[in-house]
Amino acid sequence: MEYRFLGGSGLKVSALSFGTGTFGDARSRFKAFGTNGPEEATRLVDICLDAGINMFDTADVYSDGAAEEILGHAIKGRRDNVLISTKATFRVGQGPNDVGSSRHHLTRSVDGCLKRLGTDYIDLFQLHGFDAFTPIEETLETLDCLVQFGKLRYIGCSNFSGWHLMKSLAVSDKRGFARYVAHQAYYSLIGRDYEWELMPLALDQKIGAVVWSPLGWGRLTGKLHRGAPKPEVSRLNEKAAVDAGPPIQDEYLFSVVDVLDEIAKETGKSVPQIALNWLLKRPTVATVIVGARTEDQLKQNLGAVGWALSPEQMKRLNNISYLRPSSPYWHQETFPERNPFPGAA
Repeated sequence: MEYRFLGGSGLKVSALSFGTGTFGDARSRFKAFGTNGPEEATRLVDICLDAGINMFDTADVYSDGAAEEILGHAIKGRRDNVLISTKATFRVGQGPNDVGSSRHHLTRSVDGCLKRLGTDYIDLFQLHGFDAFTPIEETLETLDCLVQFGKLRYIGCSNFSGWHLMKSLAVSDKRGFARYVAHQAYYSLIGRDYEWELMPLALDQKIGAVVWSPLGWGRLTGKLHRGAPKPEVSRLNEKAAVDAGPPIQDEYLFSVVDVLDEIAKETGKSVPQIALNWLLKRPTVATVIVGARTEDQLKQNLGAVGWALSPEQMKRLNNISYLRPSSPYWHQETFPERNPFPGAA
């Protein structure tokens, strides 16, 4: 397993991390992603550790906290061997303060995460989304205090716009608060919007990308092919799950899948392994979160490391997956002499 620095920090994370969105039960709104209980989860964690994965990602809203509890159970007795990444901000109750990034909610959220995980510190704590109603100063001062108290080691954010992240970093720099070192962002071969604003920002500010849904919301698992029916077991069969994810046109999707199938024949690797390997070669990517319902899925994802696509194969994937960006980025593309895009094909 390869290990990379997390942004501008001194913390090294495995190139692949493991996501616990599949941990929970059938009653949860996350059931479309999986319903692995403690025994299954422990076995998946065992496989990850054997493969060299050191970071495990979860959140307080995953299966209403059950995912954190199950992860805590799975790593019991080996806490020193793992890095825990978790998140909070989204609504977790019906009360007026059960949501957001206020001092009140974040303090309670962190204490709840620690209790469910069975630990006294969190290695990477991220805001799950941007709270436009809480002053950024209040949020960052709270996180800074939690770092000083030893409850958090590093902080990051997730699903931020460029200005959300840059304003937060400016406040941290001005006030001397702990700085975000990671941005957990959606990025995939069929979802490259990250490259236009967030990637240049990450390079400039030394923010490591923690990539979520690297297989395009389950579309690059190797089970979708042009003219073929969807697999029987897939989140893509549930409308609510599809609607919650990124919109992708079928013709674009299958154009990319066609090239992935070609490269799979050339390399002897699977479609998801190729899609993950492509991501691991992209600028700013510190770690890619992989999830799995089964041991076989996990082992297949682990096959994304230890080899490399050729420059020619990377170019083909870059070209087929390129979509012209929205304004002002399409115009900025015309001035690469002084304003080059790091993710350009």
